[in-house]
Parts: sequence; C-alpha cells; structure tokens
Amino acid sequence: MQRRTLLIAASAATAGLAAPALVRAQALEKPKLTIAVGGKNLLYYLPLTIAESLGFFKAEGLDVTVADFAGGSQALRAVVGGSADVVSGAFEHTLNMQAKGQPMRAFVLQGRAPQIVLGVNPKTLPAYKSLADLKGKKIGVTAPGSSTNVMANFVLAKAGIKPNEVSIVGVGAGNGAVAAMRAGQIDAISNLDPVITLLQRSGDLKVLSDTRIVAEADKVFGGPMPAGCLYAPLSFVEKHPATAQALANAIVRADKWIQAAGPGEIIKAVPESYLLGDRAVYIDAFLAAKGALSPDGSFPEAGAATAVRALQSIDDTIKGYKFDLAAAWTNEFVRKANAKYPKA
Repeated sequence: MQRRTLLIAASAATAGLAAPALVRAQALEKPKLTIAVGGKNLLYYLPLTIAESLGFFKAEGLDVTVADFAGGSQALRAVVGGSADVVSGAFEHTLNMQAKGQPMRAFVLQGRAPQIVLGVNPKTLPAYKSLADLKGKKIGVTAPGSSTNVMANFVLAKAGIKPNEVSIVGVGAGNGAVAAMRAGQIDAISNLDPVITLLQRSGDLKVLSDTRIVAEADKVFGGPMPAGCLYAPLSFVEKHPATAQALANAIVRADKWIQAAGPGEIIKAVPESYLLGDRAVYIDAFLAAKGALSPDGSFPEAGAATAVRALQSIDDTIKGYKFDLAAAWTNEFVRKANAKYPKA
C-alpha cells in the first residue's frame, strides 16, 4: 500500500499535477486531531474560527475537531488529560506548565496583545474611584486560572491588592458573562470581545484597562505580551513536525485573511451564534480587536520575557524559577508558513 501511494504521488508529479489530498494527508504524522479552546466565540480566537470555517485546515490535509470549553485553563486540562492534542489558548500557559515540569511549546500566534478588558460594574460600584475599591469584591473571569484571571490579578497587584483579597467568579465568555454583570452578580469583569463591546454599548461597563489597544497592552505589561496561540506538549511538537507545520500554515493564512477582510466578510465567516444577537455589536468588537490580532503568526522576540515578568509578579511559587524561554515558543513553523503564504 505504501509503495502504491508513492507511485501515485510520483505519477502525479511526473504529469505536472498536484498530488492527491490523500497523499498529502499521509505525509502528516497525525492528520486527525483535536484542538481544545476556551471560549471559541471570542475575537481572541478568531483566527482559529476562520481557519476552520474557510477550510484552511482541510487545505493542509488536516481533519480538525475543535472542542470548546468555558475557559483556557479547562482547555489546557483537556490536553494534559489526553482528550485533546493541541490548545488554542493564552501564551502564558506554556510558561506555567514549564514550571510544573510539563513543557509546552507555542508554535503559531493568533494575538499580539491580550485583548482582555478589565472594567467595573456601574450598578454595584456607582461611586468607584480607584482599584482599591475592588478589595473584597467579586470579579468575573471566563474561568478561574485562565488568562482573564491572570490579567485581573496583574492589574490589581499594581494597586497592592492580592489575589486572595478578591473573589474570582467564573462567568464564561458569552451571554452568561453579560447576564452576570447586568444582574449585579459581579462587581467587575475581566473578559474579551464581543462580551466587552456588548456591555459597553448598553452602559453596563466602566473600562479600567483595555489591552485590545496594543500600545496600552505594552504599557500595562512593560513590553510585548503574546496572547492567543496554538501550543502543545513539547513531545507532540517534536514527534509531529509536519502536523505542527500544517496547523501553523492554516493559522498564518487565517491571520492574514483577517487583516485583509472587511467587517461584512467576517460576519459571513463566523457562526450566527457568535454575534450574541447583535451584528452591529460584533462588527464594533471586531474593529476594536483587529489591531491586537497577529498579522502573520510571528511571536515577538521579547514576548516570553514579558510574560514571565507578569506571571512572577502575581505568583510567589514561580518567582525564583529559571525559565527556559526559548523552549516555550518557536517561530520555525511560522517562517515556513509565511514563505508558503506570502499574501492573504
């Protein structure tokens, strides 16, 4: 069977034709795989959605199943537990896992800034003056331990508020988060678009920190803070380089497509359920988040160091840990993907 496959490929090449999809797929170590994500509807993960909906994964010979969870920490647990192969999640998880002796490697970027917004609830905190007012209050995040939780802890730490001095509440990344704010069940929220834009438009959110703006994100974190990416156990990336390359190709292609696309094209490419019942809100959210999405999948050279500083400022258990920054990420696959897809 293997010899016959090679003959088919050779014949196609001799005839000047592209090898059949079957042959291309067989070059991949693992063409059928599962990607775990925490809140797929978020603009944070728009490149993943585009790669899936426009067939970019299939074009690379991949059969991808996307498993959606309430938050990034849960998506990570799916990979650690073996029910998924790759995570579409926040870059800093690769560092946290390295400190726990479970090395992960990020290999293609979706977001060059976290896109997370921290804001307060005008209903429960009408007289809000400073971050000190949040001490003892309930803060909604997508899921405890997720990047939205890290962002909240990081901003609060600058005001001298420790993680145990607030109550962290998991509210998800969709209508549940919106409802929690509007009902006054939480006093503040750390979340992403389209949730943030929907709350802003209805007057249910007072923004404190907005990392959808790249310059503000750089200011908050003291340098470039890589955000959404594809990462996997180091062993997976090393044993499945062709598969990792195919995934990187699809995401880079999606990154570039998004930068060239207009709001109307985006609306057509995402599921109706992602719009939270309001297309205008989703368009506003896309325009707010577009600048924070990666234009080409590349990780910034100083990104890992920025993430380490942020994590060590809020987690005493890793303050003395010597991270191997180079092991946490690579642009090797992204460079090849950009060579294959130089344009959108």
